[in-house]
Amino acid sequence: MVKLTANNKGNMPKDMIDPQDAMITVYLAYAEDEQHQHYLTLQVADGTTLYAALEHASWLTRFEELATWCAEMIEVAVPTAKRWHVGIYAQKQPLSYQLQPFDRIEVYRSLSADPMSQRKSKSRV
Repeated sequence: MVKLTANNKGNMPKDMIDPQDAMITVYLAYAEDEQHQHYLTLQVADGTTLYAALEHASWLTRFEELATWCAEMIEVAVPTAKRWHVGIYAQKQPLSYQLQPFDRIEVYRSLSADPMSQRKSKSRV
C-alpha cells in the first residue's frame, strides 16, 4: 500500500490506496436536554460532509427533530444565526461542510428562553 500525501493522493488508483489512510476520526456531541447527552467517536472517509456523518452515525433516524431540520436546511450554503442547529467547535457550518480530522460535530438544541433574560430574572430575585 502507498501512503497518501498531498502530492500523490489524487494520482493514485483506488486499489493502491490504503483504506486506513483514507479514514478520519470525528466526534459527535448532542445535549438533547439536561439529562440526556450523546457522544460518539466515528471513523469516516476523508471528504465526508457534516450531513453524511450525521447520517452514518444514525442520528438522523434516532433524533427525528434533527432529521426534519436537516431536510429543511440541506441546500442552505450559509448558516443563519438563529435557526442553525449544527456546527464544528461552536462555529456554525453548512451541512455540506467537509469534515477535517478530529472535528467535533456539535448539534445545538433550541433554547427555551433567551439566556440574557434568564440572567436578568435571576439577578432580580
